[in-house]
Amino acid sequence: MTVTVTPAPSGRTATGTAVDDADGAATRDARPGTLRALARHRGRLIGAGTALGLLLGAVLLGGGGWPGALAVDVSAPLGRASDWIIDHRDSHPVFLYFLGHVSNLVVVSVRAVYLALLAAGWAGVVAAAGLVAWRVAGVRLALACVVALGGCGLLGMWVPTMQTLALMVVAVAASVLLGGLLGLAAGLSDRMHRVLRPVLDTMQVLPAFAYLLPVVLVFGIGVPAAVLATIVYAAPPMARLTALGLRGADAGVMEASASLGATARQRLLTARLPLARKELLLGVNQSIMMALGMAVIASVIGAGGLGDRVYQALASVDVGAALAAGVPVVLLAVVLDRVTAAAGARIGAPPVPRARLGWAVAVVVAAAVAIAGRLSGRRSWPAAWTVDVAGTVNRAVDWMTAHLYSGVPLVGGTADWAGRFTVWVLNPLRDGLQWLPWWAVLIGVGALALLIGTWRTAATAVLAMGVIGVLGVWTPALDTLSQVLAAVAVTLVLGVALGAAAARSSRLGRVLRPVLDVFQTLPQFVYLIPVVALFGVGRAPAVAAAVVYALPAVVRITAQGVRAVDPAALESARSLGATGRQQLLQVQLPLARPALLLAVNQGVVLVLAVVVIGGLVGGGALGYDAVFGLARGDLATGLVAGAAIVCLGLALDRVTQPTERRELAGKGA
Repeated sequence: MTVTVTPAPSGRTATGTAVDDADGAATRDARPGTLRALARHRGRLIGAGTALGLLLGAVLLGGGGWPGALAVDVSAPLGRASDWIIDHRDSHPVFLYFLGHVSNLVVVSVRAVYLALLAAGWAGVVAAAGLVAWRVAGVRLALACVVALGGCGLLGMWVPTMQTLALMVVAVAASVLLGGLLGLAAGLSDRMHRVLRPVLDTMQVLPAFAYLLPVVLVFGIGVPAAVLATIVYAAPPMARLTALGLRGADAGVMEASASLGATARQRLLTARLPLARKELLLGVNQSIMMALGMAVIASVIGAGGLGDRVYQALASVDVGAALAAGVPVVLLAVVLDRVTAAAGARIGAPPVPRARLGWAVAVVVAAAVAIAGRLSGRRSWPAAWTVDVAGTVNRAVDWMTAHLYSGVPLVGGTADWAGRFTVWVLNPLRDGLQWLPWWAVLIGVGALALLIGTWRTAATAVLAMGVIGVLGVWTPALDTLSQVLAAVAVTLVLGVALGAAAARSSRLGRVLRPVLDVFQTLPQFVYLIPVVALFGVGRAPAVAAAVVYALPAVVRITAQGVRAVDPAALESARSLGATGRQQLLQVQLPLARPALLLAVNQGVVLVLAVVVIGGLVGGGALGYDAVFGLARGDLATGLVAGAAIVCLGLALDRVTQPTERRELAGKGA
């Protein structure tokens, strides 16, 4: 029987085409399996590559710290740039016609708000704050607001509190405006969203101190630099949450608005923005809290107010004076957070009857109280209504020094604990990191980043660590890294244990919730005060402050991840006779791995922020160079340390940042 073969259009035979198609299909079918196999053996491949890199490095590069031939001395160019800026601030057109006007606008705005607060008098300010809190958050928080401001005056900190509030009013208004505009652009434009997202991601992982150095270089030490640093630091959360709210608008509502013939501007004003009200108010809340934290830290560059009192007291190890200034900061933080959060929770609730009448009554009452205070001649907080707590606190600290610092039977004392932690943990960890060859550190950082993230995150982490070496601050950077690693280890042990316990016990969760709420609202500076009182100065107190600052976030994220575990998985484990401990260790924690990775990432970022300002209490390393470079006016040293802190923050964030591996997971699905 004769078989006729019809040529294929491409010149190949039909049989050949079928074979080629079969081979192609087999190849395509095999590709997902190959990718899944690569993903399954990813850890082994990275481990083998790391071992090979270490072997080649030992053979070709030898040991030792960062080689001097690869370092660049940038202190001289930075010093010359700083001198040029100082010499031309009063003559160069950029300063005369732009930056000078910006600086003057900031000074005039802050001064106007401060004079308005002083003119209203203490009674007018307290009445106005209480009435505003009553209208937006209810009677209970209004009373809390009045008590908090009264506490500021009672501690003798009324004038510094008004200085801090004046700076914050200007900074928050500008940061909300700037962040809102950036968020609006990112929410309405996919291209702008792609451009801004990595920038905002990077800004939110940088320690607060990193923002101080560039503005000091341009504007010098003073209120303008402090306000502008606060604006830049507080704007990213507003931008991110604005974009989130606009991009998450209900598609059905937007389609209905478009079908009615609304223009893009009308859809924005009548649909998108109203639907994003909760996110917008949450952005305002976050900007306020971050602005307060930065306003306190910016006292290092001349912000004044409460932060300056805390800074001066810590510099002289006067714990009583530091506490007297720190308590008003805590009161302001808690009240501002609660009032703005309560206002956000009321969005979507039924409208309050006669709301306009209530606001009119509040304005009239506040004005009447302010006028009465002026007529009585008592605009300043009465000196007779103040309490000196500094002496009492210092006497308590002296007693602790004599009885609790050392020599306590069986347990030792707080100074003994700090000394042992330094000798047994911090020193070996620092010496071990500094002993490692520089190339081994780079390979280790890259391997860890690649194991958790992608090759992009690994390349970014390695490049950031390389820049630290090139800047010539490799040794102090590893000292800072050792403190961060020690603090993160303690934070994770405590945080994961407390988070898992809170997730499994509703009673413990209810007890921890208000404590974590308060701790998460406190500025970073405040955490230094109690650790100095308990442990004195040194690296161990800086690590202790970092642990306390980062612990609430780790506890919350861990608890949320453990609670989110599929109940069906737990039921299956129970049906197989697993105990509670086995369920936790073999089911809940493994399934909560994404949340735990996020907890590690957030813990690292938060710990670094406080370890850096720990330079104020003897933490040393990069924090010391940054803080006292500013204090001495040695901007070259401060800027180099600040750049190294930025790079270390980027490297730590990328090493611990859980990223979906779309290259393998997406293709292998």
